[in-house]
This record gives sequence, C-alpha cells and structure tokens, in this order.
Amino acid sequence: MKKLILIFFMLPLPLLAQLSSFSANGYVKYLFSTSKFPFVNERLNDHLVHARLNTRWYPAEPITAAVEVRMRAYYGDSVNKMPNFLDQIKSHHEYIQLDDVLWDRNKSIGYAQVDRVWLNYSQNSWEATLGRQRIAWGTALVWNVIDLFNPQSILDFDYEEKPGADAIRIQYYTGAVSKVELAVKPGKTEKRTIAAAHFSINAFEYDFHGIAGIRNDRWILGGAWAGAIHKAGFRGEFLVSEAPEPLPTLSSYSIFPNAPSLFQNKKPVIGAVLSGDYTFSNSLYILTEVLFNSNGKIKNAGLFYSQALQAGMLSPSRWSLFQEISYDITPLLRGSFYAIFNPNDKSSVIVPQLTWSIATNLDLTLIGFFTSGKHFSEWGDFGNSVFGRVKYSF
Repeated sequence: MKKLILIFFMLPLPLLAQLSSFSANGYVKYLFSTSKFPFVNERLNDHLVHARLNTRWYPAEPITAAVEVRMRAYYGDSVNKMPNFLDQIKSHHEYIQLDDVLWDRNKSIGYAQVDRVWLNYSQNSWEATLGRQRIAWGTALVWNVIDLFNPQSILDFDYEEKPGADAIRIQYYTGAVSKVELAVKPGKTEKRTIAAAHFSINAFEYDFHGIAGIRNDRWILGGAWAGAIHKAGFRGEFLVSEAPEPLPTLSSYSIFPNAPSLFQNKKPVIGAVLSGDYTFSNSLYILTEVLFNSNGKIKNAGLFYSQALQAGMLSPSRWSLFQEISYDITPLLRGSFYAIFNPNDKSSVIVPQLTWSIATNLDLTLIGFFTSGKHFSEWGDFGNSVFGRVKYSF
C-alpha cells in the first residue's frame, strides 16, 4: 500500500510539468563517509545516494499545493553493523507515514518518503496551511529552543530541508512585518499533541516573537528577538516549560538505553540561546552562540541523549558553546570551521568544511567530524567521521 501511495504522487508529474501553473526542482547527491566509533572495532565505510523532488501546483490564485519526495539508497558497513539502522533513518509520524522500504538487504537499504505534502490558502491578510509542513520558529542560527514542532541538530548537515510536521497552521498578518498565528500538531494522545500560538512584531528596529501553548501535555511560554548592534547580528531565544514526567528511553536512538532520569524534580525547565554574528568586508564571517538548559547535566551528559530527544531538548548538557568562522578563499571556494564545546565536561566536536562550486548547480563538499572527551561525556563516545559529497541541483 505504501508503494502505491508513492507511485500515486509520482505519476501525475509528467502531465503537470506541461502546465504553466506547475513547477518542480530538486537535487541528486552522492555522499561517501568513513567513520570510527569507540563501540565498533572496525572502521565503517558507507555510500549514500540521495535524490529529492520538490513540486508546486497553483490551481487557483489563492491556492498552492506541494508534494516533496526524497529517496535514499544506502550501501556499506553501517547497514548491517549498526544496531537498528533502519529505525534510525525512518520518519516517525502519528497517523500517515507515506514512506516505504524499497529494499532491505545485507549491506544495502532503499528508503523513500513523502516528507512534505500540504495545501495552502492565502487571501488578503489570512493564510492557512494544512498537511505535512515545516513550521520553523526561532531567530537563532544554530539552536532554536522555541522551535516546538521539529527541533533539529546542526550536525544533520545532509538534510537541509529538515523534517515536516503533520499540522494545521493559521496565520493572520496584522502588518507588513507582524502577524499572529496558531499551529496544531495533533497526536494520538495528549502527550503527543503540540498546540501553540505565536506572534511577531517589529519595534525599535528589532523583530520580537512570543509563543504560548502546550507540548507533550505540559505548558510552555517563550520568546525571541532579532536585530543588530553596530552592524553585528544579535539574536536570542528563551523557553520556559513545565517539567515533564520521567520518560522511558528510546534504545534505538541511544548508545546508553538504560540511562537514569533527566528530570529529577518538578521545577519548570528553562532553555535559552544568545547569538551574535558579523560579516567583514573581506567575506570573513564569525558566528557565536551559547545554549543553556536549566536541567542539563554537568556530568555524564552522554547518558541522557535519548531522554533529551524525547523531551524536545537540543542538548542534554547544562551549557553548550558554538563558534563558527567562514571565509571565501576564492569566489568559487568557501572554507568554514565550527566547534561545539561543553565547558562542564570539556568534550567537543570540531567540524571543518570546504565547499567548491565546480559548475552551475554542481558542488563538491568535504566535511570532517572530529570529537573528543571522556567516556560518557557529551561528545566523548561519538567517534570521528570524514564525508565527501557531490550535489547536483536542478
């Protein structure tokens, strides 16, 4: 049945492509990786072919429909040597998955999914969107504590679009740069439902945001801002939420499935981010961010990854520091370097990156992923990886 659903979405494309009210774009990527993890004796070499198709249909002036499909083919050591590999790459939605395992062999897996399918209606100051969509709230560039629906890690560099949420979103624009909105992601239980109101205004040359709602059956309040200080970007976010009940761990997402509880008391949980960036005239770019979790751990943070993921936290640690430096070596070659440092357990991850624009719509990227730290520290058990990627966009 899932294969038939995917075919149903793909069949109309050649016909719709002939209509002026239809558009399509996407990319094809090949990614090679070689990795060494502390809990695996040998080095793992892997290959990934990743194709994506984004479509838009405009049947009438106020209506836009979208279907976006991604297909991935994995081959290599991780498929049969990493536990629960298939579960880790699959999407997880409450009601309709719209995905299919195309094949599952000893060292190879093919997987396809519809990760966007929505209908948008826009008229005057009103806009409504129904379906699997990306609801991205927040102003910071690395960590978004007020991104309630799909908080993501910057380390997931190969999924630029980020996952979508099955939700309904209604927006009312009160001005050119201000609006109020309501977004609801229904769940099969109250603990899986997210509902929140969001407003944004512009004042004193700053954008201000506020949110209030319920996530995982607990109240949340938050806000954010974005502006500049002497031409340097200045952003921030904060979120206050009711402490969740202790949650069972998800062993498929954690190296340490039997970790103790991340939530030891009933005090409200506070998350906050401060962010600043600046671009010099010679293209040198600097970005600094600081993340704070009031209930984050200062010891053995690596034990709590699974629970932090379930609670919507961006890190299990108390403090996280981010620093990025980027520079255009030539007009077609850009180098960057960023690091995330845990000041409590002294663990870190360092990610150098080099991107070369080979030709129009064709890029080559080299990425390193190097961690350090003691056993059970936040980054000490993540190992080291090197990636090479070729991407063609159309």
